[in-house]
Amino acid sequence: MTVLYILIAVLVFGFLIFIHELGHFLAAKLCGVRVNEFSINMGPKLFGWKRGETQYSFRLIPIGGYCAMEGEDEETGDPRAFTAAKWWKRLIILCAGSFMNLLTGFVVVALLFGFFYRIPTTKIVSFEPNSAVAEQGVQVGDEIWSVDGRRTYSSTDFSLLDGRYDPADTELVVIRDGEKLRFEHFRMEKREYANENGEKTLRYGMSFGFAERSFFTVNRFAARECMDFARTVWFGLQDLVGGKVSMDEIGGPAKITKIMVDTGKEVEESGGVLDAVLNIFYIGALIAVNLAVMNMLPIPALDGGRVLFLLINTTYTAITKKKINPKYEGYIHGGAMILLLAFMAFVFVKDIWEMF
Repeated sequence: MTVLYILIAVLVFGFLIFIHELGHFLAAKLCGVRVNEFSINMGPKLFGWKRGETQYSFRLIPIGGYCAMEGEDEETGDPRAFTAAKWWKRLIILCAGSFMNLLTGFVVVALLFGFFYRIPTTKIVSFEPNSAVAEQGVQVGDEIWSVDGRRTYSSTDFSLLDGRYDPADTELVVIRDGEKLRFEHFRMEKREYANENGEKTLRYGMSFGFAERSFFTVNRFAARECMDFARTVWFGLQDLVGGKVSMDEIGGPAKITKIMVDTGKEVEESGGVLDAVLNIFYIGALIAVNLAVMNMLPIPALDGGRVLFLLINTTYTAITKKKINPKYEGYIHGGAMILLLAFMAFVFVKDIWEMF
């Protein structure tokens, strides 16, 4: 089944690139901006066709794609150029790609938990003997609202937040009888418990319930899960800046594909092929939201960087009645794109080297 999981992973990546660029493309068309080329992947063109004013291409190197609009980084005199469009139209076009990725992540999570998975909550339904959490006054029926000021939406958040607070002295907030109850200087202590195989593992010694499936609960959970996916990006950036994550741990499409394949094989052993495929799609939803957030970071060449320059230029024009020449922005984005592509190529080669 390894080949199947690799194929699914590749298709997931291809679809996420396609849906992102499709967002830019559709927004540009709706806003009346001329699109010269819509391309999946980068590098030499493998095949393509032209329909109307737009060239549609599929290229060799699977590290991205683009929606090339007329006058994207320069004045061309074309009334349908990107730079000639009103600022709010350009803003919509720039944000549309990330919006489509975010929407994709939401829809995938909603489908998975609407038809296949139960919806986890933070409502405690039982304690194991000798639970440190129960010893401090938390009761069955309490819903854990936050840990150390960070909101918890489902039981899976405890693994996400693990290590990001002092387990010996933190703040726990629970909902009891509709009211918030605050526990200060709380010990989120793990103790040894035997699992179903008899192996001892460290756990908090509490079990959580599941929400009844309905249109409202599924969509609310999907929205909250996407918020958690976005938090993983923020936590990852914090760890990278703080030195907790080294450059060796950063991975690109090849490494992520390996993770998806390894996850598929591991889940298949216990749950079968269907569960394995569903887990890969769940990781795909995580990647979709991560791409949406990363693309909106205010870094040149990324959509967020272009949005930043757009807002600066719009503000400058409103104050001075003059425009900043778009070619200067083009130089900055062009240089940043070269560096970004070089970094992506480095990560890709590093991942392939580690795999073999």
